[in-house]
Amino acid sequence: MAVLRFPKEDRQIDGEPAIRLELAALGIDYERWNLDRVGADATADEVLAAYADEIEEMKRRGGYVTADVIDVNPATPNLEVMLAKFDKEHTHDEDEVRFILFGRGIFFLNIAGRVASVEVGPGDMLRVPRGTTHWFTLCEDRRIRAIRWFQDTAGWTPHYTGSGVDQGYQPQCFGPAYFGPRAAIGIRP
Repeated sequence: MAVLRFPKEDRQIDGEPAIRLELAALGIDYERWNLDRVGADATADEVLAAYADEIEEMKRRGGYVTADVIDVNPATPNLEVMLAKFDKEHTHDEDEVRFILFGRGIFFLNIAGRVASVEVGPGDMLRVPRGTTHWFTLCEDRRIRAIRWFQDTAGWTPHYTGSGVDQGYQPQCFGPAYFGPRAAIGIRP
């Protein structure tokens, strides 16, 4: 489940209803979707078929014309170059919509000078409306698999703000990928 933080306010919001309400007040849609339809090794076509009803409903609601599955991992060619396109504050001319199937990442949202970080993970669906100032990065395991929706078949292009706001925030993931290896070490008496 997502974790919502307001770093400058030293405030964290937990729980689906509270996160949904807080993000809605910022103009961001957040939902939790079921993950039991496909296995981790499902092909992109199998994923799209399994979520066909939700994909079509999102297309209807948001005017999206296509959807695909993105699968990023540490072995993805030119991963650092790809991530560098999105880890600086930017906007898009269309919505950025993601349903996370596997892995974790952080969306930073800069809305009217107030920055929120939303750590998304499996089962989280987030819609960042067009024109929303934001940036994105992966968590430490450098892995994410998600369904994406597009309003234009050419996809979207980042329009960088050049504000430098993104430089003041460290990506901190606190989900299972964060605690897994560290918790395994344990504390010895």
